[in-house]
Amino acid sequence: MNRVNKIISMLENGQHTEAINEYNEVLQTGTADEKFLLGEEMLQYGFLEEAISLFENLLLYYPGEGEIIVLLAEAYIDNDHEEKAILLLEDIEDDDPSYGEALLLLADLYQMQGLYEVSERKLLAAKVSLPDEPVVDFALAELYSSMGEVKKSILFYEEALKEGENIAGANIHERLAEILSASGAFEDALPHYEKALGNKVEINTLFGFAFTALQAGFSRIAIEKFTELKNLDPEYHSLYLNLAKAYEQEDETQNAFETVQEGIGRDQFNKDLFFYGGKLALKLGLEREAEGMLREALALDPGFSEAALTLNKLFIHQDRYSDVIDLIENLDVNEHAEPQFLWDAAVSYNELEEFEKASENFETAYNFFKENESFLNDYGYFLIEEGKTGKAAEVFNRLLKNDPSNEEYAGLVERLSQE
Repeated sequence: MNRVNKIISMLENGQHTEAINEYNEVLQTGTADEKFLLGEEMLQYGFLEEAISLFENLLLYYPGEGEIIVLLAEAYIDNDHEEKAILLLEDIEDDDPSYGEALLLLADLYQMQGLYEVSERKLLAAKVSLPDEPVVDFALAELYSSMGEVKKSILFYEEALKEGENIAGANIHERLAEILSASGAFEDALPHYEKALGNKVEINTLFGFAFTALQAGFSRIAIEKFTELKNLDPEYHSLYLNLAKAYEQEDETQNAFETVQEGIGRDQFNKDLFFYGGKLALKLGLEREAEGMLREALALDPGFSEAALTLNKLFIHQDRYSDVIDLIENLDVNEHAEPQFLWDAAVSYNELEEFEKASENFETAYNFFKENESFLNDYGYFLIEEGKTGKAAEVFNRLLKNDPSNEEYAGLVERLSQE
């Protein structure tokens, strides 16, 4: 094998031209063993065309040889000739020692094409051919995960885990943690996150652990892990909003607000941070800061209805009714998609003594809020002020139906019926 070793040495030393010249000699005059070994090396070094030529040459002398077919198929796949690979692999006989490996490659190819059921059949056949091979269990788990079949996926990950924590460069505990978390089994996911991180601290896994702890209600653990992540990578922008939420769950509103401010300092285009910061500022009684943050959220997304509705509440609380109208008029949203804007506009126009516009908005909003006591209260008293006693009686009758013991509503209904 001196010629093969010589070629490899040339490749490692950057002598590509000399290596290719030697390669051509092996292709023409080399033994089968030399061609096979050189083909493996060329495949590993990324010389795909050269590897393909060697394996195709070998197949002329050893047709149907599974080990050669598998290697040639791998070279075809790496060279973006998937269809050629499939045709080759489908011809391997089920009694060939390389049959199971061929099935694994086929399953992967069919999965990449979106043919999940075909891929599943290949992997189940591989499970029969290679019953004790954990990579088959891992492949089935990955396939079922991509298909959304969570229970099957978990079952095969657990089978693979019996043979070891790491397969094909993946940590099984990490995979289990991710799929359990995604399926809502947050508490079950946490031990797997802990074990995955015990082997190696990886920032995405650490984020997943912290986020899952937050979802499970273990906010103190979430704070600890998000803080660890922040110390490792302060540019991991997604952590700040979630760390703030964890602090709020612990009633540490000031820490939550400061975390949002820190996050904004690193990501000034995150509308959700500004929105959440605005809500926290309101909770802390910082109305000016809240307004500024909510306006920033809207500047980033003029159709951010949640931010606009929160800002409207602040304006109404501050009796700034003109600002409510200005905000609604400049929003990039459909008021009928967010009927609360109709209600806000009705209240504001009424306070501004633009009664016709108030009436229009109340009337339209009524279609959405017929069961809302607060709205019906606002609308009913507005109708009384406008002298529309018949419609007002209808509204207060609806309120009385929902709250028969309410003496105020009963008295109003009686009085309105006499007018």
